[in-house]
Amino acid sequence: MGASPEKSRPSIFWPLAAIVVPLFGLVARVEIRGAERLPERGAFVLAPNHHSEIDPLIVAVATWRIGRAPRFLAKESLFRIPVVGWLLHRAGMVPVARSRGAAAQAIAQATKLAENQSGVIVYPEGTLTRDPDLWPMRGKSGAARLALAGGMPLIPMAHWGAQDLMPRYGKLSVLPPRKRITVAIGEPVDVSDLAGRTDQAAIQTATERVMAAITALVEELRGETAPPERWDPSQHGQAETGKL
Repeated sequence: MGASPEKSRPSIFWPLAAIVVPLFGLVARVEIRGAERLPERGAFVLAPNHHSEIDPLIVAVATWRIGRAPRFLAKESLFRIPVVGWLLHRAGMVPVARSRGAAAQAIAQATKLAENQSGVIVYPEGTLTRDPDLWPMRGKSGAARLALAGGMPLIPMAHWGAQDLMPRYGKLSVLPPRKRITVAIGEPVDVSDLAGRTDQAAIQTATERVMAAITALVEELRGETAPPERWDPSQHGQAETGKL
């Protein structure tokens, strides 16, 4: 698989990658499976599992190595911070405004991604999984909503091994060095029967499908079977955000 135009053209990612990728390679050995499933060109929504604070760095390094620029959804307030906001804009990160309606926001974001032929990384769980065994928990609608709004491929992603480098809500552990982390990219989730729909039923169906695909990838990486029902924080008296 070759590099996409967004990687082969000079950008702010070049100096960042020149520093971050080699440094990260000193503490972790990232193995990527299914790299060919991430499109070389065009817009997409990449949906990974989330069980460690270091996940975004792992996902970013893997995405860059595959040949695409890693762009994430980011809170709109961050774009107003001096220097930080400039960096986010230059990197093409996608702002999320809590005040704007979800449907209108998704359409605007999808339109921009399609125009720029760029992808975006969205954690469908919304935060670190609350599942005590680190299985993917109940999904939220962001990734599915954005993919349906723009008719973009909804691609599941999973990784395992991050918990050895940085346990959930724990400290970074660099010794022993070169811990193994495996990343898997799945086939795009089939939502063709939901094309053109942005109603809640369609979004919920697409969300369930992508969470099922992510869970299947995690099962493959772990060599284990996930619980029959995904963990739901609301059923266990847990907050949706913040530490457990």
